[in-house]
Amino acid sequence: MRAFVGLPLPDAALDVLERLQEGLTVGRHVSADNMHLTLAFLDDQPEAVLETLHQSLAEISAPPLTLSFRGLDTFGGKLPRVLAAEVQATPELTQLRGRVRSACREAGLDLPRERFRPHVTLARFPRHLEAGQVEKIARYLAGAAGFRLDCEVERFALFQSTLAPQGARYDMLAEYELQ
Repeated sequence: MRAFVGLPLPDAALDVLERLQEGLTVGRHVSADNMHLTLAFLDDQPEAVLETLHQSLAEISAPPLTLSFRGLDTFGGKLPRVLAAEVQATPELTQLRGRVRSACREAGLDLPRERFRPHVTLARFPRHLEAGQVEKIARYLAGAAGFRLDCEVERFALFQSTLAPQGARYDMLAEYELQ
């Protein structure tokens, strides 16, 4: 089963992010139901491993977090593939991610080392963008340069990711309170 651990966002933050998407006319918007901040991508895992991981995740103790969104950016180089709302990597967020990754290792998962660049994906772009589309994305980014949002997050979750032609669908398998 394809899975990841992430932070679901509160409804008020999702409302703001959906309104932010309205000005973007290029690409496929990510639905509010799928918006999250990934702490650990697990790829395909047997259910038994995910059950062991669930037990380890349930033992994590951490306080609620304030996510501070500070601007938008694209990933993918000159021809962007993704538009994301960037989140500041606070010590508390980085520490929670570290605890989640430790729980993954305890469950027998070998996660690749990667730089943590916290973000929430807002849109995905086609592989081949036309020059006019790239210009529209650049104008959109310039217009949204001052984007700021702070929100409280009181839980993290284990999600299943199901791929489909119209995009991925994320289903929460278990959630864990931050307190």
